[in-house]
Amino acid sequence: MLTGQDLLDLGYKPGKWFKEALAHANQQQLAGHELRAYLDGMSPGPEVALLAQPVPYFQNIRAASATEQANIDYVNQSMQQLMRTPTVVGGAIMPDACPAGPLGTIPVGGVVVARQAIHPGMHSADICCSVMLTNLGRVDPKTVLDTAQAITHFGPGGREVEKQFPLPAEIENEMRTNSFLNSERSLKMAREHLGTQGDGNHFLYVGVSKNTGDTMLVTHHGSRGVGAVLYGNGMKVAELFRRAISPQTAPANAWIPSESGEGVNYWNALQTVRKWTKQNHLVLHDAIAARLAAPIRERYWNEHNFVFRAGDLFYHAKGATPLDPRFMPDITGPRIIPLNMAQPILIVEGDTTASNLGFAPHGAGRNLSRTRHKYSKAGQTNEEIFAEETQGIDARFFFNRIDISELPSAYKNAEDVKQQITDFNLATDIDEIHPYGCIMAGDWEQDAPWRKKKLAKKAAEAAAAAAADSQADASALVE
Repeated sequence: MLTGQDLLDLGYKPGKWFKEALAHANQQQLAGHELRAYLDGMSPGPEVALLAQPVPYFQNIRAASATEQANIDYVNQSMQQLMRTPTVVGGAIMPDACPAGPLGTIPVGGVVVARQAIHPGMHSADICCSVMLTNLGRVDPKTVLDTAQAITHFGPGGREVEKQFPLPAEIENEMRTNSFLNSERSLKMAREHLGTQGDGNHFLYVGVSKNTGDTMLVTHHGSRGVGAVLYGNGMKVAELFRRAISPQTAPANAWIPSESGEGVNYWNALQTVRKWTKQNHLVLHDAIAARLAAPIRERYWNEHNFVFRAGDLFYHAKGATPLDPRFMPDITGPRIIPLNMAQPILIVEGDTTASNLGFAPHGAGRNLSRTRHKYSKAGQTNEEIFAEETQGIDARFFFNRIDISELPSAYKNAEDVKQQITDFNLATDIDEIHPYGCIMAGDWEQDAPWRKKKLAKKAAEAAAAAAADSQADASALVE
C-alpha cells in the first residue's frame, strides 16, 4: 500500500492533495507509469513566481490638485505591485480610483484581468455591490422618500421575523447545494438580510429624470452578510492554494484556480450571491411601489465589486461598472453611475475600448480616507457642515446621526469626474436623475450597544475612582 512517504520519495511536495491521491492510487492499485501519470496530474506542480515586471495597465484618470495626485500616486504604486501577480494579464484604473487597503491591494475603480483564476480579494467582502433604478412615473418625490424610509432598513443586523421578505426557493436551493454557501449561518443571513441596505456609502435616492420629469427610485447596496461570509470562505480556500502554488504572492491577491473543483463551486456561489443581491434590491423597490400604488415604467441595474468572465479570462472589477453586454446577460437598460447625494445620478451608455476593458467608473471615489476627511472639517460642527452641503435636497440619516464622511465634500469633485468620463471615452450621458433627496445609514455606531457598554464601563470606573478619592479625603480629615 502506498503511503505519504512513498510520494515524498518520488519527489512530490506534500499537501492536502496527498489524501485523495493515496486513496485513489491504492484503490486502483496504480503502479509504474500509470501511477506517475496520475500523480503528475494531481500534483500542484512547481511554485509559480511573481512576474519579473508588472503587466501594463491603462490609466483613465488625471489629477486636478496635489491631493488628487498623491491619491493617484498611491493607487499606481498598488497597481504596480498587484500587476506582478502570476495570473494577471491586464488591467485599468478609472477616474474614481482611490486606495482600498495596503500597497498591492486592488484600488476602488480598478479592473484586473486574470487568466484561469478567481481572486476573492479583488472583489472584496461587499460582493456584488450594485445600484438599481425604478421609474415610478409622476409620483411626488417627497411621498416616495417618506414611504421608502418607512420600508427600508439600514445599519447592522437584519429584519425581525415578522418583517422579513420571503427568500426565493431557487436561491435557497442553490445555497444548500454549494459548499461555500450551505452553512446555517449563511442561510440565516440570506433570510434576515433580504431587504436591508447596510451602512457606509449605501443609499436610497429619490430624484427626477432630466429627460422626462418622472420620479426615479435608486438604491445602492450589496450582498450584506451573505456576501461577506462567501468572501471569508473564498479567502481561506485561496490562501491554501497560494501557499501551495505561489507563496510569493501577497495574501490579498491569492487566487482559486478556476478549473479546480473549488474554482467551479466558487464561481457558482458568486452567481447565486448575485441573484440574492438583485433580489435584495427588488423586494425594496416592489414594496415601495406597491405601497404607493405607483406604476413601474422601467427598471434596470448594474453591479460592481464583482468578477465577470469571458472564456478563460476573469475580469475583477473593484468599484467599476460593466459596460460590455457579455458581462451582464440580464441587462435591461443603460448603466447607473451615482456621484454624491447632492449631485445628479448619471445614466450612461458606452462601448468597450482598448483602454476601458468594457468598464466605466462606479461613482466619484474619494481623495481622502473617511478619517482624514473628518479631520479636514475640524472647526465646524457636524450640523453646520450638513446644513452647508445639503442645501436644496432632503437628506436624511436613518439613525438620525450625521455622518460627515458621506456628505458631498467627502468625494471627488463630481464635475471633474464627469469630464474625465467624457475625455477618456468611458461612457456617454443619456440622462441625469436630479436629486430630490436621499437616505443613508448615518453614524449608527454612536449608539451601538458595544459603544454604550464601553462608555458605561468607563463611567462606572470614573465613579469608583471618584468615590475612592472622596473616601481618602474623608480619612485624611479624620486623622
